Amino acid sequence: MTKTLDLHGVKHVDVERLVENFILLNEPPLSIITGNSQRMQEIVINKLIVKKVNFVRWGSGVLKVL
Repeated sequence: MTKTLDLHGVKHVDVERLVENFILLNEPPLSIITGNSQRMQEIVINKLIVKKVNFVRWGSGVLKVL
C-alpha cells in the first residue's frame, strides 16, 4: 500500500518541512497530493529536487515518489 501525504489545507510555509519528513521517514513508493495550486507544486518539486528524490507527475495534482 502506498503511503500518501495530502497537502490540502496546509499552509505553504509548512510544506517544505512536511515533505522532507515524509520522504525521510517512509519508503517509496509514496504519493504527495498537492492539488491544483501551482505554488504548492513548485514548493514540493523544489524540495524533491534538493533531496535528489526521483518522482513523476501523476495527474494534475499528484506526485509519485519512486
